[in-house]
Amino acid sequence: MSLNSESSVTKETQIQHDPGVDDSLKPRTEISRTVGPFPYMFMWIGDGVNLGNMTLGASLVVAGIATLNIFQTFAAAIIAIGIISSVFALNDRLGYRTGIPYVVQLRMSFGMKGSVISSLLRGIPAIVWYGFQSWIGGTALNEIAKILTGGAFDNVAICFVVLQVVQIGLSLYGFHAIKWVESLTSIVIMLALVYVFGVLLKSHSAVVAQKWVHAKGSWGLPFFGFIMMFMGNYAAIFLSAADYSRELKSGISNVKRGLLYFLPILVAYGFVLCIGAMLACATGISNPVKAFAIVVDNSYITVFVSAFIIMGAVATNMVANIIPPTYVITLLTKLKYKVAVTITGVLALGSFPWVLVQDSSAKGLGTFILIYSAFLGPIVSILLIEYYILRRQKVDVADLYKEDGQFAGYNPAAVLAMLIGAGAAFLKVELAWIIGVVVAGIVYLFLMKFAFKDSKFKKGTIFER
Repeated sequence: MSLNSESSVTKETQIQHDPGVDDSLKPRTEISRTVGPFPYMFMWIGDGVNLGNMTLGASLVVAGIATLNIFQTFAAAIIAIGIISSVFALNDRLGYRTGIPYVVQLRMSFGMKGSVISSLLRGIPAIVWYGFQSWIGGTALNEIAKILTGGAFDNVAICFVVLQVVQIGLSLYGFHAIKWVESLTSIVIMLALVYVFGVLLKSHSAVVAQKWVHAKGSWGLPFFGFIMMFMGNYAAIFLSAADYSRELKSGISNVKRGLLYFLPILVAYGFVLCIGAMLACATGISNPVKAFAIVVDNSYITVFVSAFIIMGAVATNMVANIIPPTYVITLLTKLKYKVAVTITGVLALGSFPWVLVQDSSAKGLGTFILIYSAFLGPIVSILLIEYYILRRQKVDVADLYKEDGQFAGYNPAAVLAMLIGAGAAFLKVELAWIIGVVVAGIVYLFLMKFAFKDSKFKKGTIFER
């Protein structure tokens, strides 16, 4: 079954699957897609208005002064979001047309065995982010508990575990639960953040102007490094774009899908970046939850804001950090979806998220993003070159599910290109993503054309002999 047009959304299920494959990994048919354009946009707004992105904004403030001024910050953000949206719309196309998830898409380039490594490189960062978002949410829950008990209760670890149990329960209901959680929380959280933004402008505008707006900043490596960190923050999400687009209703053009990413990410991400930088300037604290408690010196308002911080953490995890690693676990272990999603939640408990962000600095979070994006940049480059250049958007979906078919085993060209691209990225970790993309793409084309002449992975490509 070759699919190469926007109208070719999978309409039947006559694909010979391995009987051990869980239903969650089989292609989504047109009738099973329930997410429309507006809920899809709200989903990405809900993903963007989170404490991880706010902490990224706070990371701009080092030793009390911002490394980029406000103009440089938003210039870098718009450039990054434009690239992110373009890559999203390009990489989501196969999933949108065929209904397959990311872990199956990987087989096209890496093979069934090779996709194990590349899928883990997507799944592991998502689990760490899952734990980090939950820790931030647990911190907010602890602030509420302290206020309600008059200080008698103060234990972030317990709140962290409680919140994680709640999220595991929600995630058992799958992508349909995500749609409703995101639509509700994205609107409410944005309203809460508008209030916080007003408080910061009213009470801390002078210090924010001094430390961020009028900072000298830089148009050099820090500027481009922030673009790479920004993109690295989304690298794992747009890499597994198929996991989301396969749930989107059919009939939406490539350009419109690109806007479904660009507009909500621009609104949500730009807003929370701004608030994160302002909070760090005003308080000198990189943890937004603790900074909120200082800026909003009112226990009732603190409870209100903290509640929406918790909702934001849950919303982000539901979109970005639960489904992808769950699919990976399902693929590798043959476990059912509900068991795999529970394991994902338990693993996130052991991710030590408190190590990434200290009160004085969020540098650990930025370093973590740059390191894993060194691997994810090469993978997305290989997938795009495979689909658009080598296969000219024609893929036999049935073969992707055959244990003894063309994609059995592993493709050495893809594995080598990924490793070489990642190795090159580490030579300049501040620019890891773009270096990995360029190097891996060139190496993959070279290897597919000139090396491994008898490779079965050349079948159906422009290099087939």
